[in-house]
Amino acid sequence: MDRTEAPTRDAATDLATLPDAAPPGTDAAPGGKPLGRLRIICSLVVISLYVLAAIIGPILLKYDSVATDLGARLKPPGTRLADGSLALFGTDQVGQDVLAQMLQGARVSITVGLATLLLAGVIGVAAGLAAGYRGGWLDAVLMRLADVQLTFPSILLAILIASILGPSVVNIVIVLAISNWVTFARVTRSQVLAIKERDFVDAARTLGARTWHLVSRTILPSAIAPILVVATVELGHVVLAEASLSFLGLGTPASTPSWGVTIANGRDYLSNAWWISTIPGIFLAILVISFGVLGDALRDRFDPRLRSM
Repeated sequence: MDRTEAPTRDAATDLATLPDAAPPGTDAAPGGKPLGRLRIICSLVVISLYVLAAIIGPILLKYDSVATDLGARLKPPGTRLADGSLALFGTDQVGQDVLAQMLQGARVSITVGLATLLLAGVIGVAAGLAAGYRGGWLDAVLMRLADVQLTFPSILLAILIASILGPSVVNIVIVLAISNWVTFARVTRSQVLAIKERDFVDAARTLGARTWHLVSRTILPSAIAPILVVATVELGHVVLAEASLSFLGLGTPASTPSWGVTIANGRDYLSNAWWISTIPGIFLAILVISFGVLGDALRDRFDPRLRSM
């Protein structure tokens, strides 16, 4: 009896001394604070500041794409200009305020990102729902089309299409939507394949629910969480892709302020005016990282099984 009961008492003692387990979907910090919630809050605060600056900034600090002031060109950050204004981030090669360009560029980049996600999401989710629910030849055709597109790097495909359509805000939205619908389609299809075999879907089908009701009211709401996670991550990728295409001269026109255009304009002045390209590049990196952290935290919250991947 003593030999058999001793391990039981030791195991009970060990379990009693272990720290409390974290709830599913959160990461426990050493102090007991959920890191998942902290990551979501911090990234949302950063993204909200960018959105607020994009909305209010151009109203407070005007930007004229054709105005020049050669007497104030290439001024370093913190310079007080002749008109009494403060160039917080310095001026560029034609004397324009870099901060004003960044605020106006933030509005353009975020608008392009949201419009692209809306268009790519509608196309991708519709294709994924059709492929996953109907199956058969429709599934084979749509997924083979997606596989063919995935064989090309998305940025190279975007460059190819943008070079054909030309630089324009509308064209860049179309280009990036064509390059990113596949992600939404594949995620939606995988969710539909798993959800349509569940008991609550069979129950709704048994009660006489039609196809549209099953797809829109039963299957799609159950698959919306992974789609939102993908949208969050893709938004950062879209903003970065827009800046990359604008840097190459294939995105927004040169007269339209964009972070990519501003960075491209300063690449010839890195030795004596580093702030023209460096400061917009740093703020662009912070925004993209914030979207990535938010998407990663939301993924951990909605599907804790993926945390170790």
